[in-house]
Amino acid sequence: MASILIVEDDVAFCKMLKTFLEKKKHDVATAFSCNEALAQLKEKQFDIILTDVRLPDKDGISLLDDVRAQNATTQVIIMTGYAEVNMAVKAIKQGAFDYVAKPFTPDTILQTIHKALKTEGANGVTQQTTDTTTSTKEKPADTHTPIAPACFVRGISDASKKLNEYVALVAPTKMSVLVIGDSGTGKEYVANSIHKASKRADQPFVAVDCGAIPKEIASSEFFGHIKGSFTGAVNDKVGHFEAANGGTLFLDEIGNLSYELQVQLLRALQERKIKPVGSNKEIEVDIRVIAATNEDLSNAVKEGEFREDLYHRLNEFSIKVPPLRERIEDLMLFASHFLEESNVELDKNVVGFTDEVLATFKKYDWPGNLRELKNIVKRSILLSPTDMVTMEVLPTDIAYASHKKKQTYGLFKNQNEQELIIDALEKANGNKAKAARMLSIDRKTLYNKLKQYDISL
Repeated sequence: MASILIVEDDVAFCKMLKTFLEKKKHDVATAFSCNEALAQLKEKQFDIILTDVRLPDKDGISLLDDVRAQNATTQVIIMTGYAEVNMAVKAIKQGAFDYVAKPFTPDTILQTIHKALKTEGANGVTQQTTDTTTSTKEKPADTHTPIAPACFVRGISDASKKLNEYVALVAPTKMSVLVIGDSGTGKEYVANSIHKASKRADQPFVAVDCGAIPKEIASSEFFGHIKGSFTGAVNDKVGHFEAANGGTLFLDEIGNLSYELQVQLLRALQERKIKPVGSNKEIEVDIRVIAATNEDLSNAVKEGEFREDLYHRLNEFSIKVPPLRERIEDLMLFASHFLEESNVELDKNVVGFTDEVLATFKKYDWPGNLRELKNIVKRSILLSPTDMVTMEVLPTDIAYASHKKKQTYGLFKNQNEQELIIDALEKANGNKAKAARMLSIDRKTLYNKLKQYDISL
């Protein structure tokens, strides 16, 4: 097993390459910039470094110089587009082991890595790689680690960074939190991450779908009941409030609660006491409440459908979870995460997605947000006959919608193209690599457009 660092600002490509190499039993770390790579190099020694020739802050050749200065035994492989081969050749003259031109097949990069490991001075891992090389076409061993259902994937988009900052800010407090977002955006995952970062992390996290509780038994579900309190109450029952005592109670789709239950809920939150149905004894509870909704509760308050006092009690701090269409930079992070989950659940070994599938994902609007993406990835993994997800296994409505959708950026002439590019650069704070990802074009195309429109920063 070799220790490999991938330095690549194309998040989707980086994640897929990492997944592939991990399946080949290598220890793989990733960095999305030169400075991030250098920080990791100070902490750990790597056998192989795979670096793109163009990075947001420096180029791969500059990184090569730093690597050679720190550890001459580390082998550096340059990844480059065909138009940048001259830079790759220059890198080899300065000490890089080799270069691979994009796009390349997984086996190509694997063979190059094995050659680099066999060279003298590659930290003594030569003998290990021989058997691996001869079996690259065999089915990869299952090296998956089960992923916890509540795993919270932190995105890299500006919207995700703001979300993460809010979570970190409110988690240590005792404040009630209202999580707002469209259906499928991951509101429960946000709530769970708040709980895990709070002082109640080692106590229960009880999630309740308020829309799934029949009105007739709602009081019993929330506050419990004693045996014989009503027909069918054959045993004592512990309600959600008591079950969450000491921890966090998550009320999903809080807007679906009946007005009568809203009154009972408000009383319980104010007094921190509950009374099971049929009982005269009050039970003290210490809970933190996190509520979630996909509707405008403030409007429901104005229309008299939701109690204003309960709304303010729940909304001590609000967090809006952005829809997936506003987090395109995060899309492949989530897709890669769901791919790993699906591989474990379905006992499959799919490595990643073809370029055409990635392009389709980026063009699609994802009205069902993360829930829809998870379902599509899982279905695609199940149907994939090879180790890559192809267009053939995608639902026809997604493939059709992505082709039907009007192209906004790229080489297609658009009357507002110059304005769109300037807007993207402003949102990216001048980071061209980030702006290119937002525009769904490669960096070379962006550089050409900047020159074409004489845009300077």
